[in-house]
Amino acid sequence: MPAVPPPPLGRGRGRKRTALSFDAALDDTELVAARASLNQGRWTAVRSLLAATGDDWDRRGHRVTVLAQESATLAWARDWRLAEPESADASVLLACAMVHRVLNGKERPERAREACRSAAALAPTDPTPWLGLLILERSRGTEEDVVRLFDEVRHRCPDHHHAHHLMVARLAERRAAAGQDPLHEVYDFANWSAEQAPADSPLAILPVVAHAERFRVLATIGSEPLDPAASGHWVGRRARQVMKAAFDWWLEWEHDDHPRRHVDLNFLAHAKFCEGRGAEAAALFHRIGPHATRAPWSYPDRDPDKAFRAARDSALGTA
Repeated sequence: MPAVPPPPLGRGRGRKRTALSFDAALDDTELVAARASLNQGRWTAVRSLLAATGDDWDRRGHRVTVLAQESATLAWARDWRLAEPESADASVLLACAMVHRVLNGKERPERAREACRSAAALAPTDPTPWLGLLILERSRGTEEDVVRLFDEVRHRCPDHHHAHHLMVARLAERRAAAGQDPLHEVYDFANWSAEQAPADSPLAILPVVAHAERFRVLATIGSEPLDPAASGHWVGRRARQVMKAAFDWWLEWEHDDHPRRHVDLNFLAHAKFCEGRGAEAAALFHRIGPHATRAPWSYPDRDPDKAFRAARDSALGTA
């Protein structure tokens, strides 16, 4: 197994604090540059970026959803679509920008749904318009809606990373039968998805994501302590199995080129820290660098900056 050793670890005292960005773009430098150009009124870089992304569906979904969150995107994407009404890139970017406007209370849901359906009609093989709809309905839609939209994404990209994370988050919120939480259906879904995916797919980390999402729900309703490190949720038999399998996968299969790999690294580092495995968490923190993600460090209702820094300093200081 080609384990990747971390850089030498020093003591925590005196270590320079690394700036955390919590930037949804993560380490996609081309996306960061195109977004900066867009915010300065230069849109051609975004046009070129999306054209070059092609049918790398995970990367396309990542780039479109990040760009959609920018305040300048909606007006520019609308103008772009008017100029090129047959452009699938313009249509999907406009649709996802409208989805984020809905999430911020600035747009009517039906208008965003209509835009996503129009984008899907222009690009029948592209899962990204359906991803936009799934993001929209993740909290507001019925279970049947969410499952149907997930199936639309999965039909076009069977191991779509973002869609699986959204589905796990939604399933984790379903109420378990009394005394049956270790057998909660979110674990069945996560395990099934990991087994169905190719051996090198990052969906191998999905059972860890399911465990974190279930903690979020249990802590919110008072069934677990608010501090995950103080919770027995991370040290039971199921937790140990989930964490070991995911960490072993990371050692053997980690892909440096997956656009959302830092999402997985944050979930795995969080799990290993909560499990009390400081050395393993330290190796993951080295890989993460400045690319922290709000989830799961904010679970259930914590300051993600403080939670991430405390966990990282503890892991690096004791490894």
